[in-house]
Amino acid sequence: MSLRRLFTRSETEVKQNGSPTTQNGEETDEIEQNKVRIMRAHVEREDADAKEVDDFMIRRFLRARELDIEKASTFFLKYLSWKRSFMPNGSISPSEVPNELAQNKLFMQGVDKKNHPIVIIFGAKHVPYKGNIDEFKRFVVYTLEKLCARMPHGQEKFVAIADLEGWGYTNSDFRGSLAVLSILQDCYPERLAKSFVVHVPYIFMTAWKAVYPLIDSKTKKKIVFVDDKKLNSTLLEDIDESQLPDIYGGKLPLVPIQDS
Repeated sequence: MSLRRLFTRSETEVKQNGSPTTQNGEETDEIEQNKVRIMRAHVEREDADAKEVDDFMIRRFLRARELDIEKASTFFLKYLSWKRSFMPNGSISPSEVPNELAQNKLFMQGVDKKNHPIVIIFGAKHVPYKGNIDEFKRFVVYTLEKLCARMPHGQEKFVAIADLEGWGYTNSDFRGSLAVLSILQDCYPERLAKSFVVHVPYIFMTAWKAVYPLIDSKTKKKIVFVDDKKLNSTLLEDIDESQLPDIYGGKLPLVPIQDS
């Protein structure tokens, strides 16, 4: 029986058993859980490494593909293959990203009001590679793995503050931006809760227009450009003062990602 037919039959059984539906006709939790079960059975047959992941990861890949089991399964199996190739030891060590860490451009501390860990990115400190960008890609994964490790039990997402004060064309990195989007959307789907973009210079918008069409619709909705005059008040809507970095009027000092 094909994967699609298996799901169709299983979904029908759930509905006939009287599972509740939401008022706007969205998938119920029960149907979503059923899809997780079916997808898990399929991907475990295709790749034994799938047995090592929890249902939350399966669900994130499903949600990133609008609960389409076939698309999500293909998506997930490619991720498992990528992970084995990209992280043969299961993680990225600081010794693999020395040049990126030396730029001192990422900091991580505190949580927002929903317990999402917070990462702060200083765009003006980023120096793009003219040649091979493999170390930058490893640095992106190193960062995402550190964020995921900091998530408390039951939490799946993080919040980013992208600070562009002092950003100029020398910091513009189209290839790097594509790498970030690819890794975030294809390998860490449904991990970003919200991204605040602050201290945005006018010249940044030219680079943004080139990248924006490549961002998926779900991610676009999570990006918030913050007016300088409303910076503190906007951040405080989501982050308590005790958890907000001191450079934005909060009480936490910045901590480099390698020290967090």
